[in-house]
Amino acid sequence: MSTSLRVDAHQHFWCLADRQGQWPPAELAAIHRDFLPADLEPLRQHAGIDGTVLVQSLPSENDTRWLLDLADQHRFVWGVVGWVDLKAPDAPERIAALATRSKLKGLRPMLQDLRDDGWIADAAVDAGARAMAQHGLVFDALVLTRHLEALHGFAARHRELRIVIDHGAKPPIATGELEPWRSRMAALAALPHVSCKVSGLLTEAGPRRSAQALRPYVQALWDLFGPRRLLWGSDWPVLRLAGDYQAWLEMSQALFATIDPAMSDADRADLFGANAMRLYGLRAAL
Repeated sequence: MSTSLRVDAHQHFWCLADRQGQWPPAELAAIHRDFLPADLEPLRQHAGIDGTVLVQSLPSENDTRWLLDLADQHRFVWGVVGWVDLKAPDAPERIAALATRSKLKGLRPMLQDLRDDGWIADAAVDAGARAMAQHGLVFDALVLTRHLEALHGFAARHRELRIVIDHGAKPPIATGELEPWRSRMAALAALPHVSCKVSGLLTEAGPRRSAQALRPYVQALWDLFGPRRLLWGSDWPVLRLAGDYQAWLEMSQALFATIDPAMSDADRADLFGANAMRLYGLRAAL
């Protein structure tokens, strides 16, 4: 039996009291409450997940510091992806200050929520991006298909910056369309410093929440990024809108077993843990 460490490369915690006027709305009853480490702990243990990457869900440095405090208090949180306004004149200084926290591993502007689809193409982000690379941080890209061309331009300008696309860029699984999502993802995958998370796909599937519906998209990600640049993540607790933790892990395992029946143990270990360890520079706290 493999002893490889298994990592959930994308999960969240939040307190509703800190999110007045922010997502999630009350009508999303499955996720409209506090979610804290004690809620994830039994799910993580049952699934055999050794460590996680905790990702921001508010555009707030205070929220980032709260997540870092949680990470310091809970050994299974091996890394945090936080937030800084990359267009702020003092973004490099803000990044340097947060980077003194050892579990800060990346930053994520919430591009999908911004009015300007080309926000990331603005040269005003470049000083912050260079500071991220200087401090060894990963850029998490929360994007949709319409952002991918601008993201490609950003990635081409910052080849020294490790970039990971969250949730496979949220492909249009609910409608069954592959283009232009696949072509734009192919252009990004051609850049060796860009990786991708296999996460959040069930919530993009609408009523088509089956392995059969997801397979063309997971197949595309496997073909484009290969075994060394894909990272499995749960996107919990957002996942609760479409499924549960153990079922998503098992569906993911089954999908990849079907896509590549000859997948090696090494490839499987990379996909479900080792790639996240390398990309984010995680250290196990067992």
